[in-house]
Amino acid sequence: MKTGSGDSPPTQIDDLTAEVKAFRDAREWAQFHTPDHLAKSLSVEAAELLECFLWKEGQDVDRVRVGEELADIFYATLLLADTLQIDLAQALRAKLIANAAKYPVDKARGSNAKWDVL
Repeated sequence: MKTGSGDSPPTQIDDLTAEVKAFRDAREWAQFHTPDHLAKSLSVEAAELLECFLWKEGQDVDRVRVGEELADIFYATLLLADTLQIDLAQALRAKLIANAAKYPVDKARGSNAKWDVL
């Protein structure tokens, strides 16, 4: 799926999505990668990421394993976005705009309060 709008050139996300799809397709796994299964996969992989931090202090984590789990999450994210034809770059930019309105710098700087409490 092309993440750019209109006739914009392909992005790194496009390239990575193509690589992930080629990996999947070579193994004939598309049949298993339905939106609901990919969403479940994201949850499972996020739990595996959390496991990397279980009973550890911040600097004591296995950075290689964290990277592997992040890659698994990114893999499922790219496939889910492609399957549902969601432009990830556009979705992220829209979310940043929405969050900027919910969390204005003058109120949110240095605070971890939720937007409805600021």
